[in-house]
Amino acid sequence: MKHTFRDLAQQLGGRLAGDGSVSIASVSSLQSANTESIVFVEDAKHLEAALASPAAAIIAGEFAAQATASKPLLIVSQPRLAFARVAKLLGDSTDRARNIHPTAIVPTSVQLGKNVVIGPRAVLGKHVKIGDGTTIGAGCVIGDRAEIGAHCRLDANVTLYSGTTLGHRVVVQAGAVLGSEGFGYVRDSETGRYEQFPQVGRLVIEDDVEIGANSTMDRGALDETRIRRGTKIDNLVHVGHNVQIGHDVVIAAQTGLSGSAVVEDNVIIGGQVGIADHVRIEEGAILGAQSGIPTKKVIRGKGVVFWGTPARPIREYLKELAFLSRSARKERSGES
Repeated sequence: MKHTFRDLAQQLGGRLAGDGSVSIASVSSLQSANTESIVFVEDAKHLEAALASPAAAIIAGEFAAQATASKPLLIVSQPRLAFARVAKLLGDSTDRARNIHPTAIVPTSVQLGKNVVIGPRAVLGKHVKIGDGTTIGAGCVIGDRAEIGAHCRLDANVTLYSGTTLGHRVVVQAGAVLGSEGFGYVRDSETGRYEQFPQVGRLVIEDDVEIGANSTMDRGALDETRIRRGTKIDNLVHVGHNVQIGHDVVIAAQTGLSGSAVVEDNVIIGGQVGIADHVRIEEGAILGAQSGIPTKKVIRGKGVVFWGTPARPIREYLKELAFLSRSARKERSGES
């Protein structure tokens, strides 16, 4: 959808300088800008290039407030954030009508909100609830009694198991599986065989969560797995049963969280991190890529970076590496 620059500025805040009537249809980089796109710059050294680009308008920081500009500017304290919000505003569509593809299977017991879109070959179970403005992509399978809030987006081939609950504005990318049975077994000490522990809980995903392609989130064994508001999860992440993830957590690709792990608010988890069962990651901790957290370990330290296996504060880890390096050099040189 097209917007005037003035309309976007009013929704974003900040100070508008120049012609607010220009039409904005898309966001772009400086290299791919066109006469209906908007770009952003975070430091003064890129402002000249932005002004020389074909872009219709520019989002910039306070450094541009006194600039003599040939293009309209929006002066904000966080240009990258404002740019991201513009992208969302441009992508929103409020005037679409309900559209259910003829090949989709939608039982009469399903409750659909306004302006819901359901793609080809999607299959919805009984008593599913879907909120206003939500899009269900091609080939999705939504189990019985699943609930999906308003303005969600499920891309192609997403699977929601029975009873899974999604809040509002949740984004789930292609191939993700939500609410599957957890990996929980009991070993018979007499026969050595394993039998499944009941996996009859549910999965709850709160508002504004985003889940990457081919990620998997298990339901609780007896109670629930819960992912709280604002958390962002990358591709190929696995969340085991009974896991509790706090608000505004960021988890990068190929990370695995074992059963009953707890991740508190504002934690950052790098790629390929392995978190064992019953671990607790306290608020604001940062786990570097490929860290390993052993069973029942507690990681605490707001703003502290942890690294290695087992994970420890990065300063400690680097000191150990330096000691090992010195020891290896001494050994090679024949020193005692």
